[in-house]
Amino acid sequence: MPFGEVVCGSPGSGKSTYCYGKQQLFTALNRPISIVNLDPANENIPYPCAVDIASLIKLEDVMNEFGLGPNGGMLYCMEYLEANYDWLEDRLKELDRDDYVLFDLPGQVELSTNHPSVKNIIRKLTKGGFRLAAVHLCDAHYVTDASKYVSILMLSLRAMLHLELPHINVLSKVDLITQYGDLDFNLDFYTEVQDLSYLENLLNQQSPRFAALNMQICSLTEEYGLVGFETLAVEDKESMLNLMRVIDKANGCIFVPPPTVGQPPDTVDTSHLPASQRPNMYSLMTSAAGPIKGPRSDVRDVQERWIDAKDEYDAWENAQWRREGEQVQQEAAKKKAKIRERNPKAERKAT
Repeated sequence: MPFGEVVCGSPGSGKSTYCYGKQQLFTALNRPISIVNLDPANENIPYPCAVDIASLIKLEDVMNEFGLGPNGGMLYCMEYLEANYDWLEDRLKELDRDDYVLFDLPGQVELSTNHPSVKNIIRKLTKGGFRLAAVHLCDAHYVTDASKYVSILMLSLRAMLHLELPHINVLSKVDLITQYGDLDFNLDFYTEVQDLSYLENLLNQQSPRFAALNMQICSLTEEYGLVGFETLAVEDKESMLNLMRVIDKANGCIFVPPPTVGQPPDTVDTSHLPASQRPNMYSLMTSAAGPIKGPRSDVRDVQERWIDAKDEYDAWENAQWRREGEQVQQEAAKKKAKIRERNPKAERKAT
């Protein structure tokens, strides 16, 4: 049963960058991963692509042949992919059964909010045995403006209702949020979607003409009680690890390395021990279903890292990276010069 995720979001939200970062993270963790590009307009793919829709259809060819614009051409491409789903199914069968599969969707929001093609493709994937979660990326700078924040609440809610998958909304590029101004509330107000009535004064100041409409939208979002956000800074390892755990919990994925991988370095090999002395693998389910703990699991830590004390943390991390670089250089120099450390016991015996 292959696991995976459907990565969606508006243009510029960082979908391809996220896929590339996840590919690097999984490679470092020795977790097999394959990425499927379903964006026919994505010509500069930063990640190694296992399946590319460009080998089936290209947006530019559709626009030239049928005289369509970018949006109309994109809808045609998705409908064409739906009609030729057997092509995608055959390509997915060529992947390793243990691969975690990322589906990188186009940035047109109507594909994940109201157009049926992507929904039908996802339904066929789930019927084929895929356990998928939807990861909806929203640029974090929207939370600096009350009206834009309300718009991404509606967009996220609509995507959740349309795709009908375990759903994780993510505020991406949270490390750049301070470039767009100060927040009116703490970050947890926006991630947990707390009492939205506090936005009334801000919305009235920005657009008094639509004050009643804005509050009705906030009321609708609160009535559903579905929308919440995780945070993401792709270049931060702890942030990527925390989001990985959240997604694994959503789609029920528990990764157990295959026996052929071998033991990680500096760990105790227990494969030869009797079952009573080996680690309890059954507790993995309990650990996966339990609360997620880590440096970026608490949104207050995220706010301290990227908003309240960003400069101090950056200076500390730069110092750590400098030390690590110096250690690597010293070790490389020792190997190059073939310096052998003296053994004190051997020297005592010689004397």
